[in-house]
Amino acid sequence: MTEPKVMLVDGMALLFRGYYANSYGGYIRKTKAGLPTNAVFGFVRYLLDACRTFGPTHIVCCWDMGSKTFRTDKFADYKGNRPEAPLDLIPQFDLVKEVVSGLGIPNVGIAGYEADDCIGTLSKQFGQTMDVYVLTGDHDMLQLVDERVKVVIMKKGPSNYAVYDPEKLLEEKLLTPKQFIDLKGLIGDTSDNYPGVKGIGEKTATKLLVEYASIDGILENLHLLPKGVKAKIEADVDMLHLCRELATIHCEAPVACAIEDCGWQPDRARIATLFEELEFNSLLKEVNRFAAVSS
Repeated sequence: MTEPKVMLVDGMALLFRGYYANSYGGYIRKTKAGLPTNAVFGFVRYLLDACRTFGPTHIVCCWDMGSKTFRTDKFADYKGNRPEAPLDLIPQFDLVKEVVSGLGIPNVGIAGYEADDCIGTLSKQFGQTMDVYVLTGDHDMLQLVDERVKVVIMKKGPSNYAVYDPEKLLEEKLLTPKQFIDLKGLIGDTSDNYPGVKGIGEKTATKLLVEYASIDGILENLHLLPKGVKAKIEADVDMLHLCRELATIHCEAPVACAIEDCGWQPDRARIATLFEELEFNSLLKEVNRFAAVSS
């Protein structure tokens, strides 16, 4: 019998990637009725490719539920630099959830929390009894790496993944998962719009963490740091603590998802009708192949 293995999907990461990968030179895939479908088409292709590559027995798809979260309560500018979603992507937000549901995959999201927090919480729960693969394009998720939790970063091009376990993280980034939170606290995150310590880059931050283990260790040893680095940290110490909080994925979000509901059993009739409407004929064949194997 196949060992159970759950894949936690960062829905927005796949959807946005699908949108931009399938809008070449301004061409947007649409149905004959004019409904834009390029993002959903890309999403399904990426999902099926990851299923082929990693062979999960269970899948959950996690979503952001609006821009207001406990992080924006702490820092009003959090993600404040994000542009509005392209107009032809907006109708695809509900559509993709309908497709995910038809594939027999739960859609999970909680108001006030980000998809990252849902993924973090579920990875801790499921990781107690089975292997977990987190599928994302977001390096913030590297803090979730654990003995049983691998973070799969989607790279450019089809079937191109970087898979991180604790050993790979240490070898490539020189840091432990927990230190990855402190790294973000020090350098900030331009895509999430929090600044970290002004003037401290990834190289310096990594060096400090390798030497002093954590932000707390660095602060205890400020007197040993080069004068310029010490001055930068002292000038931004409150922001440093805030950014570490913003960077921390909340792994106790009030999310519940029973593993028996995540068995990845496509509803073939529903998907056939939906994919016919969306004119996803090539994808229907692929989904049916998976349905035949998983049933």
